[in-house]
Amino acid sequence: MRFYQLREIHQLQLPTGLQQWLVADGSLTQQLIKLSNGQFHVIPMNEHYQRLSQIDAMWLNMPAQHIAWVRESDLYGSDVTPWVKAKSIFPILSLNKQARIFKHIGRQPIGHLLFKRTTPLCQRRILKLDEGWTRQSCYTWHGCQFIVQETFLKTFEQFIQK
Repeated sequence: MRFYQLREIHQLQLPTGLQQWLVADGSLTQQLIKLSNGQFHVIPMNEHYQRLSQIDAMWLNMPAQHIAWVRESDLYGSDVTPWVKAKSIFPILSLNKQARIFKHIGRQPIGHLLFKRTTPLCQRRILKLDEGWTRQSCYTWHGCQFIVQETFLKTFEQFIQK
């Protein structure tokens, strides 16, 4: 798996228009709501506990054996197929603090709470997965650290190229 820094993203062969989505600041939720004329919705697919991967543990500066709560969701715009696959990784330490609210949001987008009256600190890296180009953001929000990964699917790429 190769991670690209933001300064490297300009040198990659990306599908038309996708670069701006990979590097955009702020709430992806709000950006997708605008793009889909308000037809945006989230369907949680899986929620479970797992150990942090070695890469994620290093990024969060935590021991690799640390447990995290993981939420995987599909994000839909105005198409019947998902635009984005999202994966949020909340270390248990963060769930013992203010990030505990994310564990009970159901179909609500994380972005609604994450960017509500705040601008969290964000470190970002870009990678290419089998499913599509992906941005990973490590947020620091009210003293909590967690990772949000967003993979832009082919259906999204096709939509923005229209």
